[in-house]
Amino acid sequence: MQQLLIDDDLQPQIKPQQALQTDDSETILRFALEAMEADFAVVLITLVEIRGGAARALGAQMVVREDGRYCGYVSGGCVEAAAAYEALQVIASGKDRVVRYGEGSAYLDIVLPCGGGITLAFHRLRDAQPLRNVLDLLAKRQPAALCYLPKFQRLASVDYAEISGWQDDAFITRYLPKTRVTVYGRSVEALATASIAHAAGYEVLSGEDVQAHSIDPFTAVILLYHDLDRELQVLLAALRSAPFYIGALGSLRTHATRVEKLLSLGFSEDEIARIKAPIGIFAQARDAHTLALSIVADVAAARLNVV
Repeated sequence: MQQLLIDDDLQPQIKPQQALQTDDSETILRFALEAMEADFAVVLITLVEIRGGAARALGAQMVVREDGRYCGYVSGGCVEAAAAYEALQVIASGKDRVVRYGEGSAYLDIVLPCGGGITLAFHRLRDAQPLRNVLDLLAKRQPAALCYLPKFQRLASVDYAEISGWQDDAFITRYLPKTRVTVYGRSVEALATASIAHAAGYEVLSGEDVQAHSIDPFTAVILLYHDLDRELQVLLAALRSAPFYIGALGSLRTHATRVEKLLSLGFSEDEIARIKAPIGIFAQARDAHTLALSIVADVAAARLNVV
């Protein structure tokens, strides 16, 4: 990939400013779409190469409007302002570009603390429809993807891809629906878990909001009943669905009773093994907030394996 340097004649006078702090892909794309609908020129920046270590994953993105307002992250905050200036250059020139930062870059004054290097692709958005397609799919809790073709300066929505990365001459960015956490049980533990899950940025359903159809592959099911009989119907619905996480409150002795009941109902040992019990990443949590933190951390770890 050819690196394009800043043309001083096109140096913009606008000072970029962060519009909002977020690394949520859906929020970033919506920021871009709303800017285009308001007749702003917009650049989508995508992390397309990592050399050594990096603070963000391949496919991380940020968006810059022609007035300098931007959102999103492609590093730990080291290059975002410089990338925003570069994006204004792209708007001024009308040409997409690919730029390296950190290791292997011509910009010696921009250093990544991790010691590695990243490559960013700058694409001036010319068509809002691909963004709408992705956002529509995410709203329906379906995965989505964008395909960027640097040679043609073109962006298109495509079928879902398992990972973000290069496929021949195209870079594919995948998007997954927001993690949903369904919290069952009317207890102080349930309230604390819902609160911490919400603070973690997850979509949280609890109490009467939770229905069986709310359980999909991007959902974590958390059972915080103190009564096995009360949890049974929800647990059966979860086992018959495909959530990425099922966790249930109770001791090892309680779980043994739970397993015995499920075996009697015809569930296999492999199916029952999907249940994390006792719930959470560490045992002996005796207060509600410690237990809630343990549960949400366990959900976050499991979510990393969802593709």
